Amino acid sequence: MTLIPILMGTLAAGIGSVWLAAALSFGVLSRYTQHMLSLAAGALLATALLNLLPEAFESGVEAHDLFLVLLLGLVFFFLLDKAELWHHGHEHHHEPHGDSDAHAPHRTHAAHRGHAHHDHPHEHSHAAHAHGQDRLSGSWAVLAGDSVHCFGDGILIASAFVADLRLGALAALAVLAHEVPHHMGDLIVLRRGSGTRRAAVLKVSLAGAITALGGLVGYVLVDRLHDYLPYFLAVASSSFIYVALADLIPQLQKRLSARETLAQIVWLLVGMGLVTLVSTLAHHGH
Repeated sequence: MTLIPILMGTLAAGIGSVWLAAALSFGVLSRYTQHMLSLAAGALLATALLNLLPEAFESGVEAHDLFLVLLLGLVFFFLLDKAELWHHGHEHHHEPHGDSDAHAPHRTHAAHRGHAHHDHPHEHSHAAHAHGQDRLSGSWAVLAGDSVHCFGDGILIASAFVADLRLGALAALAVLAHEVPHHMGDLIVLRRGSGTRRAAVLKVSLAGAITALGGLVGYVLVDRLHDYLPYFLAVASSSFIYVALADLIPQLQKRLSARETLAQIVWLLVGMGLVTLVSTLAHHGH
């Protein structure tokens, strides 16, 4: 019965990542955000290139067709990103420098604009009201994007589970890793919009729970279209590769000291190593 592992995996990735993000955003671990980005990028690339794609190729489907699906998948996620539905707005962490604004995705600008009135809570001008609405619309944009993204992640995790339980566990782990830095940014935006940590965590958790709904839909879909499973795995790979290369890695490309750069490389390798380790252990347990 694959459905139970799918639901467990999607809930762990969807809601577990929100709670871990809350601990990192509001707790003592907030300084490790950059490390999480590196770890997530490594985990996503290793899962896609060392696990999902090899599994797809082992099915005997023509390699050319799978690479075509991979290419079209990358273009598709780029277009989703353009539509503000796939992007990970986590450039708005605890960075005191002004340069973080330059790279911030459009949908999070409402949060940055919200700074202006923090110093004057009693100012009831039209401008303040407009800023409040800005923050509110920013929050809804974040939640809408989150929900679509989580639903998609759920389908991708389900297709990996249907192929192989080991693959499903790895896909859930990779999604968990990359959703943590993503949700950290979302929590900060929503906290500015709604004012309380609890409300922010609850809203993002509800969006995260949609991962399980995506898992359910994915289970039904992939079960009906079992012959197309290798193509689903190629699409899952394109999603992971796109998020790692277009979203996480650019945030690590700031000019840093040699020591900070070394830390990034180490955490990138830790992400890859973690996936390889889980894969090996799961393989032996098979």
